Amino acid sequence: MVYIVTGAAGFIGSNIVKGLNERGISDIIAVDNLKTAAKFKNLTDCEISDYFDKSEFLEKLPNLGKIAAVLHQGACSDTMESDGRYMMENNYRYSLALLEYCQSQSTPFIYASSASVYGAGSVFRESREHEAPLNVYGYSKFLFDQVVRRRLPRKTAQIAGFRYFNVYGQRETHKGRMASVAFHFYNQFRANGCVRLFEGSAGYGNGEQRRDFVSVEDVVKVNLHFLDHPETSGIYNVGTGSSEPFNAVAVATVNACLRHEGKSALSLDEMKAGGMIQYIPFPEGLKGQYQSYTEADISALRKAGYTIPFLTVEQGVSRYIDHLVRAG
Repeated sequence: MVYIVTGAAGFIGSNIVKGLNERGISDIIAVDNLKTAAKFKNLTDCEISDYFDKSEFLEKLPNLGKIAAVLHQGACSDTMESDGRYMMENNYRYSLALLEYCQSQSTPFIYASSASVYGAGSVFRESREHEAPLNVYGYSKFLFDQVVRRRLPRKTAQIAGFRYFNVYGQRETHKGRMASVAFHFYNQFRANGCVRLFEGSAGYGNGEQRRDFVSVEDVVKVNLHFLDHPETSGIYNVGTGSSEPFNAVAVATVNACLRHEGKSALSLDEMKAGGMIQYIPFPEGLKGQYQSYTEADISALRKAGYTIPFLTVEQGVSRYIDHLVRAG
C-alpha cells in the first residue's frame, strides 16, 4: 500500500518522508506545489515512488489504489498572507476535500493544524473556549479543526490533527523569512557575528517574549507514533510543554556556533556585553497579530500514549546548528 504525504517538499513534510524512509518505507506519493522550485532539494536524499502537483492531486486520488495513510502537511503557512480567499481555499477547502475522501475510503488521515488557533490567549489547551486566532492563517486552521471535531464521533478511520507550536530544524532553508528564529540567528551570526532580536513588547523585556520551541525531530516522532496507532484520533498540541524566551534560542545558537569555532560557551549577559546579541524595534506590522507567549499543554498528547521526552531548546538547537554547519 502507498503512503501519501502532502506538502512533501516542505519543511515538516520532507522530514516525515525521510522518517518513513528510515523505517524502510519508500512507496510514498509526494504531493506539493513547486512554484518555489528550491523546495525540491528537501527530497533529493529521500526515496519516493511518485510525485503529483497539488493542483492535480485530488483529481488523481481515486486512481491511486489502496492507501495506507495520508499525512497531510501541505498548507500556506505564511502568517502574513493577506489574501484570505487564497488562504481559505488552500488551507481549509482543500483539506476538507481530502478528509472527506479519506473517510469515504476508511483511510487514516493525519494532518497539520497550528498553535496559531489560540491567538493571544494564555491557555493553550485543545478546547474551544481557548481558541481565538489573530490572522486568516490561524482562522483557516481553526475552522478545519471545528469540522474535524464534528466528524470525530462518526469517523470511519483515524483522524489525528496536530497543533504544531514553534517548529525549527533541518529542511527549512526554502522558507525564507518564515523560517525559524534558530535558522535566522545562525545565518546572522555567521554573517555578522551577532544576532538580532525584537525589543520588548506586550509587557515583555527585550528578547523575553516566550514561545514553545519544538524540534522537527520530535514532530516527526509524534506523526510516526500516531501512524503506528490508527486506533487513536483527536486534536493534539505538539510542543515541548515548556516555553522559552527568544533570548534562550539566541544563546543556544551562538554557543553552538562558538563550539564549532573551538571557543567556550558564554552567558546571555556576556553575549550582550560583547555585541553578539542586539535588539531591534518591534515591527509595527506585527502589533496585534503576534503571539508573545505560547506554551503547549501536552496532557492530552501524553494521555493518548505518547511518552517520548521532547528535546529542550539547548539540546535541539545545538543538534540543528550541527546539521547546518555540516551542510555548509
